[in-house]
Amino acid sequence: MAVLTHETKPTPAHRPAPGRHAEARLTLSRAVFQLATGLGLAAAFVVTYVLFVHTSAGQLAENGVVRSAQSGRWSTMDWAGPLREQDMVLVLGAAAIVLVGLALLRRKPGLLVPALSVLVLPLVTAQLLKLYLLERPELPDGGYGPGHNSFPSGHVSAAMAILMALTFVLPQRFRPAIIGTGGIAVAWVASSTIALGWHRLSDTAGACLLGASFACLLAAWLTTRRRDLRRTPAVLVALATVAPTGIVLIGFAVLNTATAGAAQFVAALVLGALSAVGIVLVTLWPLRGSAFERRTGVETRVVDDLLETRLVQRPERI
Repeated sequence: MAVLTHETKPTPAHRPAPGRHAEARLTLSRAVFQLATGLGLAAAFVVTYVLFVHTSAGQLAENGVVRSAQSGRWSTMDWAGPLREQDMVLVLGAAAIVLVGLALLRRKPGLLVPALSVLVLPLVTAQLLKLYLLERPELPDGGYGPGHNSFPSGHVSAAMAILMALTFVLPQRFRPAIIGTGGIAVAWVASSTIALGWHRLSDTAGACLLGASFACLLAAWLTTRRRDLRRTPAVLVALATVAPTGIVLIGFAVLNTATAGAAQFVAALVLGALSAVGIVLVTLWPLRGSAFERRTGVETRVVDDLLETRLVQRPERI
């Protein structure tokens, strides 16, 4: 007599979701992404100051750029001239009015405090650092140049602070385009201050890093209060953390390869613009999809997406 046996197979509900635990280990929250990027920007600020200001190689390269800029031999620098005519107090006042108008137009006055904080705090910090805390030592073999400290640049700090403040009041769908376009404006200010002989390359890069760091750190705090459940792959978080220092190291290496005054001057102009754009893009990465107004509950859209993913991975038995 034959005995029929039936082999029971585990239902999909009993099967562990493939890679679910691995995914949890390899992703980090949006707040951690922003915090890591902010700390990476702050670390790059310190690296910039140490490499360019406290080493003979950095001073020698940058002093050559300053001498070239102040020699008056460059008749093609008319594109930088409009910066001379700008009253930064008026520009900052107009920016504050625009920020208030955008927040009220969107009926989100709660965004004014973080936006105005990102506008004001980097400017105050930059002036305190430049005038009272940081110094430019006279190093042997550092070359001849202005001995006073100009790190970080006030003009570039203002341009970057305005751009970062806009991040907190702009709608998410417009943020990448407007911030990306604004990065070009910051790059123009950075290159113009170098062309006019007001600042060194390190001054402009440090100003961009300072303003971007404030924005990311404040965004991380706001994101934790908002309970944003989105996750970011850990490898991308690590990349965003080290990318600012990589930008600084590349700029330092390229500027030191130029030995002639003309080559140093042109290299500093190009590097000033590229580093500003690079820092803006690194900062926009963790900020582009975040909404910063406070929420008491969890994001409904995110929860729905998570539930849908769970149902796909673990279908219920019918």
